Amino acid sequence: MAQVPETFKRLMVKKLTFDFREACAIEEGKAPELAENEILVKNNYVGINASDKNFSAGRYFPDSAPPFPVGFEGLGVVVQKGSKVSMQLGQPVAYMANGAFTEYMQIEESKVIPLPELNKEFLPLLVSGLTAGIALEQTANLKKGETVLVTAAAGGTGQFAVQLAKITGCHVIGTCSTDSKAALLKELGCDRVINYKEENLGDVLSKEYPKGVDVVYESVGGEMFDAGIKNLAQHGRLVVIGFISGYESGEFTAASETMSSLPRTLLGKNASVRGFFLPGHVEHIQLTAQKLIKLYVTKQLKSHVDNGVHSDKGPFKGLESISDAVDYLYTKKSVGKIIVEL
Repeated sequence: MAQVPETFKRLMVKKLTFDFREACAIEEGKAPELAENEILVKNNYVGINASDKNFSAGRYFPDSAPPFPVGFEGLGVVVQKGSKVSMQLGQPVAYMANGAFTEYMQIEESKVIPLPELNKEFLPLLVSGLTAGIALEQTANLKKGETVLVTAAAGGTGQFAVQLAKITGCHVIGTCSTDSKAALLKELGCDRVINYKEENLGDVLSKEYPKGVDVVYESVGGEMFDAGIKNLAQHGRLVVIGFISGYESGEFTAASETMSSLPRTLLGKNASVRGFFLPGHVEHIQLTAQKLIKLYVTKQLKSHVDNGVHSDKGPFKGLESISDAVDYLYTKKSVGKIIVEL
């Protein structure tokens, strides 16, 4: 086991702004002293999320004053442990915790997920996989035989929503913006792929699915949100898991025409719009994580990672490249979950 250095680097929010690069800076700190129930994880990989911009802008915690750490998820190995920790040194683990954009993470043993091996493809199962798994089961109340629309279906969480809906026994429609993403969605089992650069989502839904869509797994906002609302089936559920179209500008509003007619639309269809935010479902995280890991290990679930393969600044490596990775997410060129190797 490599010796832990006396100092380590981490990414900190220094200024509240939606410009992630401007908001953050790397700082150096001393290695922490561990409590008896804590471990120190050497991060090998960290995950990039659309919400990183919201966090650096202070949207989730408006009263937060910089500086504060940033990053939601990491994967690595245990290199130090407290006196009452049962986990062995060298154990691969994954975790979700604020401040993950760091070389070394201090965290309670109970808050990490042991992994069978150090494999970067486990990382997407955290924020992205858990969001899909819990949102579809607990918030959407997904049932076998239903029709499901997944927007941004080739993205970090969309890839899992597609697969988990198929495993449940549903007909799945997925949206994307490129031929390469369409190919991935077909590989994942998507029944109808809609490249919205070539086809109008609303037109396709109204023509091919006249009875409507039972569940919409929505993370984009704007026109995607509008099309989902207008094409809900009787008793349909639209689950908002994000609003990426408004993250860069900080604007979080849907089209006014849709919003003004929303009560009438929902009332006439006995339909609903439901919000989902992963931190509000802590009680489901451990069990769902174990289910996802089992599905992956048994090859029933695929996990696609992107380290900047379509970016001129990739592959992403080191804390210095995290801002590049966040920018890359908003180019819509990424396929699967964006990760950075440390």
